[in-house]
Amino acid sequence: MEKQKKSFGQWIKTSITVRMLMVGILIFTLLIPLSFIKDLIRERAFRQKAVVKEINQKWGNEVLLYGPVLKIPYQIHTLQKNWNEKTKSYIEEDLITTRNAYFFPNTLDIDTNVESETLGRSIYESVVYTASMKIKGSFTPPDFGTHDIVDRDILWNKATILLNSTNLKGIRSNLELEIGDQPYALQSRYTKNSYTNKLETKFLKENSLPKEKEMMFSMELVINGSEQLRFIPVGKETVISMTSNWPSPSFNGNYLPDTKTKEISETGFKANWKVLQINREFEQEFFGGLPEIEGSAFGVKLLIPVDEYQKSERASKYGYLVIALTFLVFFLIQTISKIHIHPFQYLMIGLALTMFYTLLISISEHSSFFKAYIIAGIAVISLITIYAKAILKSIKFMGLITLSLTALYTFIFVIIQLENYALLVGSIGLFVILGTIMIISRRIDWKND
Repeated sequence: MEKQKKSFGQWIKTSITVRMLMVGILIFTLLIPLSFIKDLIRERAFRQKAVVKEINQKWGNEVLLYGPVLKIPYQIHTLQKNWNEKTKSYIEEDLITTRNAYFFPNTLDIDTNVESETLGRSIYESVVYTASMKIKGSFTPPDFGTHDIVDRDILWNKATILLNSTNLKGIRSNLELEIGDQPYALQSRYTKNSYTNKLETKFLKENSLPKEKEMMFSMELVINGSEQLRFIPVGKETVISMTSNWPSPSFNGNYLPDTKTKEISETGFKANWKVLQINREFEQEFFGGLPEIEGSAFGVKLLIPVDEYQKSERASKYGYLVIALTFLVFFLIQTISKIHIHPFQYLMIGLALTMFYTLLISISEHSSFFKAYIIAGIAVISLITIYAKAILKSIKFMGLITLSLTALYTFIFVIIQLENYALLVGSIGLFVILGTIMIISRRIDWKND
């Protein structure tokens, strides 16, 4: 008697290989909505950065302080021979060129109090601050002899003090530099193609010039800024003291604060830096022009500690794993118990799993990532559990699905929170999952496929 051929529907019900292929096709199909979700997360993160940038521009961008610097013009003499037709001989002419010499302070002491706050627009927040600084230090008599410049060529009457900053817009106090007993107002000067903006005093008076003795200077500065506050250690000895009410600082740049005096708590932080000339890569004086030494800056970055979008994007990267392992659990249950699960039902389960990430990103924008993860996880697990009860008709299998999904989402949450040990914990977890699947799959009769 001729054996009756099986229909496609019968092949799906009876052939393990066909079911595996169908599940594989569905997994690859679900990569499409997962990719759309990743694009959505990136778009929302980009929108957040744009809003934060707009807030910061209106309040005041990052602050980088460069100075004060003593600027003294000097003359250079160049002999030039010109041919004279009348005398039929060369006439020597003294060409005078004026250049500037720049001298950094001998000591520089900056005491800073940073009062931070968060500004919000719509659902986004940015951390901004108001820094109150007390700046003091000293200039020693400059040495022009290293460049063979004689006293008569030094234009002491045109000496000024410079202070460079990246954020003139954020200055909230009238700037007056006191050198000796004389106050000097700082005024902005146009600076072309420079990272920092220049502030400069008028010409210093005779009794304010460090010609023969050290001159002390001091000033106070109140400035609004955002994200970070940095300094360039222009002093032969630079000492920076900083206190703030922001509890999540990130110290960056070429120099870190003294670990013995650094304090970080829930109410703020304290930090102290001390940088000597020998610790730097540049000298104390420059002839001709100021160097670009912004790479030597150091300071602190004020960060909102949790980036919800970054964590949501990291969670979405495990979406393939969640879908594949969940489908694998249903496949093992179907194969071992001989319960039929239609491809459409697999598709519904997969779409429910992708909904986890849209719930996660939308809820985390209005709450913490932890709360959003818990709510989205409970919602998706509950939905799939109820659906599994209708498909599998078994409390035991429904409990297995619930336990598997709970363990899987908990495992992924732990990996997201970890930084240094994420790879180690992830590798061990995947090894355990693979071992469990290998043990369970031994009960499948592959010979009857």
